[in-house]
Amino acid sequence: MPSIVLTNTVASITELKTNPMATIRAAAGEPIAILNRNEPAFYCVPPHIYEYLMELADDAELAKIVEERQFEESYEVELADLLK
Repeated sequence: MPSIVLTNTVASITELKTNPMATIRAAAGEPIAILNRNEPAFYCVPPHIYEYLMELADDAELAKIVEERQFEESYEVELADLLK
């Protein structure tokens, strides 16, 4: 069954095990698909991309909370009352 590979760089698990850092350097800072029997097994992503993906996931979760609460009744509160 054909698979979609969502990166420009691919490597086999064998290549990754043989020389992990060379494999990652070959991706030049971009995600790399690791293949097992010519099927994507997983993707390796550099830290800056992983951080970006985590921020997107967090933003999506916050947007969901906002959507759930947008029609709730609100109350006026004085800041001094919250500090007591």
